[in-house]
Amino acid sequence: MAKRDYYEVLGLSKGASQDEIKRAYRQLAKKYHPDINKEPGAEEKFKEINEAYDTLSDEQKKARYDQFGFDDPMGGGAGGGFGGFGGGFSGFGGFEDIFSSFFGGGSRNQHGPRQGADVEKTMTISFEDAVYGCKKKIRLTVDDECTSCGGTGAYSKNDIKTCPKCKGQGRVYVRQQTIFGQSTVQTTCPDCGGTGKTITRKCDACGGKGRIRRTKDVEVNIPAGIDTGMTLRMAGCGEAGVHGGAPGDLFITFTVTPHKNFIREGSDIILNVPISFTQAALGDSIEVPTIDSPVVLKIPAGTQSETRFRLRGKGTKNPKSSSSSRGDQYVIVHVETPTNLTSEEKDLLEKLGNVEKKEKKSPWEKFKKLFQ
Repeated sequence: MAKRDYYEVLGLSKGASQDEIKRAYRQLAKKYHPDINKEPGAEEKFKEINEAYDTLSDEQKKARYDQFGFDDPMGGGAGGGFGGFGGGFSGFGGFEDIFSSFFGGGSRNQHGPRQGADVEKTMTISFEDAVYGCKKKIRLTVDDECTSCGGTGAYSKNDIKTCPKCKGQGRVYVRQQTIFGQSTVQTTCPDCGGTGKTITRKCDACGGKGRIRRTKDVEVNIPAGIDTGMTLRMAGCGEAGVHGGAPGDLFITFTVTPHKNFIREGSDIILNVPISFTQAALGDSIEVPTIDSPVVLKIPAGTQSETRFRLRGKGTKNPKSSSSSRGDQYVIVHVETPTNLTSEEKDLLEKLGNVEKKEKKSPWEKFKKLFQ
């Protein structure tokens, strides 16, 4: 059966970058590896993927393949590497180390320094704490660095020795029999497990793990302007690393309880304010609250209901921005129709209505005229 184009095998276009080639290989090799995929044909597919990758990941082989394809006059430029072997994969010299380096399943990643796991938490805070910013404490139960040994896993520094087998390298060379004959490959040191160190006496507190389960309180500095759904990252506050690796991070996602009067719209604040018919008609100056302190708002004469007034810089900060600027507050006035009028109020409104009839048509009269 004719070979498929190597770019087609990896699902790429000709001229793909090395990063694209490596990324495509990782995904496909993991999908079709015989130890993972037991479907018929997976092993042949896996061989085909490796053959394509062996050529395209080598700049010289790739250049000759791009020029000549499978008809390379020099021979051996394409189709070498992994593509020509048969049988199982466990005996192929060095291949499992290569596979492990891609997918983190080998001894190198298991025993070398690894970053600790991230921790995700949720926190509910009040409207005031969100807009002003505050400090809170959150309780975590995590694998933390052992304070007795400092994460080394040893009883003392004198109990940490350089591995005599690998001389501290964590890797050793061994000879293996392959279908091509004897070959020397590098593999994880069996004595130290790849750490390059041996411990003669383990820490009493953690039993040599270097980590211990602990409940602790972490202080969270919540920036002003945080809002529902936002997530705060606290570097290094997650699970402790392994074999000297960096600790993971803590991610806190917030829920902000609503305020009884103020409404958040991003960095802006909305406030609904009722005013009387007289204030709307004649105009007035009213005092309105903000998240800082009350301010005086001038209501022009003839203001209509639902009119929106803007108070610049009276909103909240944007915690995602380095700027100190703030949003705005919008005051929406609602003209209230008077109820339960006194006799004096009724008399005054009736007089006003009679004046309006004489001098100008009412809004209702203007509306009726549209249908005449």
